[in-house]
Amino acid sequence: MAFFGLFNKEKKEKLDEGLSKTKENFFSKLSRVVVGKSKVDDEVLDELEEVLITSDVGVETTLKVIERIENRVSQDKYMGTDELNGILREEIAALLEEHHNDPSEALPGSVEGEPYVIMVVGVNGVGKTTTIGKLAHQFKSNGKSVLLGAADTFRAAAIEQLKIWGDRVKVDVISQKMGSDPASVAFDTLSAAKSRSSEIVIIDTAGRLHNKSHLMNELSKIKNVMQKVYPEAPHEVLLVLDASTGQNAIEQAKQFTKATEVTALALTKVDGTAKGGVVIGISDQFKIPVRYIGIGEQMEDLQIFDRKEFVDSLFAK
Repeated sequence: MAFFGLFNKEKKEKLDEGLSKTKENFFSKLSRVVVGKSKVDDEVLDELEEVLITSDVGVETTLKVIERIENRVSQDKYMGTDELNGILREEIAALLEEHHNDPSEALPGSVEGEPYVIMVVGVNGVGKTTTIGKLAHQFKSNGKSVLLGAADTFRAAAIEQLKIWGDRVKVDVISQKMGSDPASVAFDTLSAAKSRSSEIVIIDTAGRLHNKSHLMNELSKIKNVMQKVYPEAPHEVLLVLDASTGQNAIEQAKQFTKATEVTALALTKVDGTAKGGVVIGISDQFKIPVRYIGIGEQMEDLQIFDRKEFVDSLFAK
């Protein structure tokens, strides 16, 4: 199911702009590593390791990148520091390639005759509800009928926020009062989707603290209840993470992937941080496709993550 359109010049320029803080942070550090050096040696690699870690790529992923570069250095015998940018670009692109998704097929497809059901999870403050609103807008702009479910019933503000987005995007929101059973809201939403022949259903869930296991158990309950309406639901469990939190985003991903079967990731606020390198680490460590990245406030600023365009924007002169 292709949607959102492929990359165009305007989207590429927006991505370039959104990664500018990460790029400036990374290359200012990298330039200090190679200044006065002509050869990639152990000292340069040690300093490069520090640059990658402090750029929020993550320790595990950094060690993989360094090992790959070490292998290339040992094979080539001599490698100049002027080649380092190109080598880094190739190795990061290779890592992302291993866990890639086709950006033109962001939805793998669902059972014939059923809506495509996305359950959205993540802690408070990461931009979860905003991501849902932007997704709804972009699906609708691609001619899909969309229905939202306000299953974050722990906060009245969460229900109201989703309704505001529903009004803004002009899609219906199924809700109950604050404190209602979230699974009941999910059931009502899918039942409504069935009667309306909706094509896309997006279910919001509570912004759970990732260290509270009893709240995580609620996710399983919501999934079980949804499957009473559609046995294959949810077709996607989308974990929303705030890129500006750096390594904390990786810790949240660890906890959520233990608690539920996360099938895709969305990284928000990439444009407002110098920690965009976390996209690389998360993609590598969790073997889960990064589906979207948020690079601005406008509804069109939630982009499908295209690994090739991401690497190109990060390393472009």
